[in-house]
Amino acid sequence: MADDKKRREALLYHAKPQPGKIKVVPTKKYATQRDLSLAYSPGVAEPCIEIAKDVDKVYKYTAKGNLVAVISNGTAVLGLGDIGPEASKPVMEGKALLFKIFSDIDVFDIEVDATDIDKFVDTVKAIAPTFGGINLEDIKAPESFEIERRLVEELNIPVMHDDQHGTAIISSAALLNALELAEKNVEDIKLVVSGAGSAALACANLYVLLGVKPENVMMFDVNGMLTTCREDLSDLQKRYAKSCDPKTLAEALVGADMFLGLSAGNILKPEMLLTMAKNPIVFAMANPVPEIDYNLAIATREDIIMATGRSDYPNQVNNVLGFPYIFRGALDVRATKINEAMKMAAVKALACLAKQSVPEQVNIAYGETKLNFGRDYIIPKPFDPRLIAEVAPAVAKAAMESGVAQIEITDWDKYKDELLERLGSDNKMVRLLANRAKTNPKRIIFAEADHLDVLKAAQIVLEEGIGIPILLGNREIILELKEEIGFDAEVTILDPKTKEEDERRLRYADLYWESRKRRGITLLDAQKWMRERNYFAAMMVNNGEADALVTGYSRSYPSVVKPMMELIGKAPGVTRMATANMMMTPRGPMFLSDTAINTDPSADDLAKIALMTAKTVRMFGMEPVIAMMSFSNFGSSNTESASKVRAAVDYLHNYYPDLIVDGEIQTDFALNPEMLKSKFPFSKLAGYKVNTLVFPNLDAANITYKMLKELYKVDSIGPIMLGMAKPVHIFQLGASVEEMVNMAAVAVVDAQEKEKKGKITKN
Repeated sequence: MADDKKRREALLYHAKPQPGKIKVVPTKKYATQRDLSLAYSPGVAEPCIEIAKDVDKVYKYTAKGNLVAVISNGTAVLGLGDIGPEASKPVMEGKALLFKIFSDIDVFDIEVDATDIDKFVDTVKAIAPTFGGINLEDIKAPESFEIERRLVEELNIPVMHDDQHGTAIISSAALLNALELAEKNVEDIKLVVSGAGSAALACANLYVLLGVKPENVMMFDVNGMLTTCREDLSDLQKRYAKSCDPKTLAEALVGADMFLGLSAGNILKPEMLLTMAKNPIVFAMANPVPEIDYNLAIATREDIIMATGRSDYPNQVNNVLGFPYIFRGALDVRATKINEAMKMAAVKALACLAKQSVPEQVNIAYGETKLNFGRDYIIPKPFDPRLIAEVAPAVAKAAMESGVAQIEITDWDKYKDELLERLGSDNKMVRLLANRAKTNPKRIIFAEADHLDVLKAAQIVLEEGIGIPILLGNREIILELKEEIGFDAEVTILDPKTKEEDERRLRYADLYWESRKRRGITLLDAQKWMRERNYFAAMMVNNGEADALVTGYSRSYPSVVKPMMELIGKAPGVTRMATANMMMTPRGPMFLSDTAINTDPSADDLAKIALMTAKTVRMFGMEPVIAMMSFSNFGSSNTESASKVRAAVDYLHNYYPDLIVDGEIQTDFALNPEMLKSKFPFSKLAGYKVNTLVFPNLDAANITYKMLKELYKVDSIGPIMLGMAKPVHIFQLGASVEEMVNMAAVAVVDAQEKEKKGKITKN
């Protein structure tokens, strides 16, 4: 049933709300007749004439320079084999998505119905004028080698078969660092390779360029060791064939320094591992089951340095560390090919990056106190935001130095800034948030689980490992809905109104009455309120019977906030609670405060809201750059609204001088660094990219975040509660399933933070 559910989920993901994962979006205005006459006839004739005179101007007037073709014939798709071009299209669309979100490269996926090498090559050559680069994908060996070789030779744009070179580049970076930790010289190591397909051969070839001696490489395929006596070897495999004295894999591993696996799961046995040399390097990259289980391997050898292809173990060899940034660098200098120098530059950039201090954002995402170069960290993490600014420039520079670049980059600092700006449209923060939650899932109450969408959100939270749901509501309805959506897992279901919860409800009522009896609450009142799910849920969190709480899907925000304020209350030292929304804008994540609670905050309130928002921004691994919003700029108005913002800023400047905050300031100046620096160079915000907006009142904040959300389909996480004593977060009325999942992840991360800092206290 679980497999059926995952199958349905995958099919639904690809089918709804519209089929596929990519679409074409206009980049120019098209609203008026004038716009259309420029976009097409007659205006379009002018760039056509210019390109006809000078073909290189195609890069100036069209999207060619940022457009890559992901091309396959479907002959070697994932682990599915030869399933045909149409069946390969979802994978190619997925590759297109990765190109876009990691390096802002546009992609057309092309599925070619051709298994003949000549026909395939001719087809690709015929369409090549459209593209700035070509990524070959899922083409079976040995044809893939010849196809790539010919296209590289016959085209003047970058061509790379990522299945071969991607794994080779990433694992080569890992190898350089592993050798350093193992204190071994690359030219001395004895390497055993399990697998002799395109990826294994590409890895071995690149390792040889690093210094590994071909005579020290023993390679195996399904038929055993590659030897000169075998007649079934390709020319590329013959390079690693040894004399007609074949060894078994176990015999070959005796005294070996390294095992490279690109074959099948569980073929490397513990007893084989024990025979390897000191500080053995094991790259077991079969997926989803490695050649040896990670936990088994490290239990067998304490001195092992290990990498796999899986994200749930250290040192994941993931192609997404390479291809987006290799093509990015190649496109940006208009390289005619991706040569060995460029690949080696990517290898060295990745290896070097793993030795640098890791940004807090990455530590937070992976639930680490501090990632440091060592046996469990020999290659960067896929979500490291520095990858594009380190790997792409290295590749571009290598292209220039090796003579295949057609344009030059002279200002490398400016180029790196431009690369980082390209990632502003990416929703990495959502993935980082979920990843962090998964490192230490918490018990999280869904207080309205008898609503279908809330239950769906709880199901996703459980299945994704984000948290452990506790479902509150009508038990019969919840069970019916669970069956309807295929939610088979055993989870705790509680109905506060039933006799089964009498003891707990009365206990909570006594506690509630004790805390509120001098504020007009009778014991009878307390017993009545404990039948309400939000009161009941809040008491569960208060008493440590749950770690976090999300609610608010079916009720107005004020009605849900009230019991939370009464029962949970403020964190120590907090005098004013507030909320913030994290908006996933095209310029990157933006935090907006206060979006839900304080109608007309005072100057003192605004300062406190700014400080609480800053803490939340840091919780997400970002350094807050705060603009205090107004219709006025730095004293241009003396109205009460502008003056209170100015007073809040004065307070923050005096008592928190290290906080990057300024105002009062208008929105356009806050969000346009050039305008700000030109008109107000004295501002503390000058030279920074604002990521946090604190508004003068609830009207402005709430209207702004909802307008962004609806007009531009900007994803929103929030309102995130600020200043609460416990991890309690409230949905907006009618929140989507995705929004509720994201808020649940926020609640889990909030619980992790409060647990880590010892801030969870019993009321």
